[in-house]
Amino acid sequence: MAHEMKRPRFKSVEVLEDFKIRATFINDSIFTIDFKPFFAESPRLRELLGKQTVFEKAAIIEGEGWAVEWQDLDIQIGADTLWLDAQAQNATDENTKIFATWRARNGLSLAEAAKALGMTSRTMSAYGTGQRPVPRYIALACKGWEAEKKSLSV
Repeated sequence: MAHEMKRPRFKSVEVLEDFKIRATFINDSIFTIDFKPFFAESPRLRELLGKQTVFEKAAIIEGEGWAVEWQDLDIQIGADTLWLDAQAQNATDENTKIFATWRARNGLSLAEAAKALGMTSRTMSAYGTGQRPVPRYIALACKGWEAEKKSLSV
């Protein structure tokens, strides 16, 4: 069983076909991460679209593991960001997927997510690691938080 990480970091990454990476984190969690959704969200990562041979050059800096990088294009994406995205993409149920996607999309730390939802960081961590199932009302609160944030920015 994987042990907890204070801050996500890669142990290794393996490039797969179809713009996917199998990432092993330092807590021995292994996730397959599909990068295709990121191309629509990130102009920098979009530079990899349709370039599987360039994508295959993804690497981590030996002995560090804080980011996946494509050195030729000077593109990096942090382990903490990919950890959240891996949680969202590999969620086992809809509520967990909504919660993990919400955190990833908004770049929220556990403390920030806890503050946004009026809960403890420990509870957020339990939801994020799968120790506790994410209740439907939390998934709905995440959607409501985003809706409110969007309406305030208009």
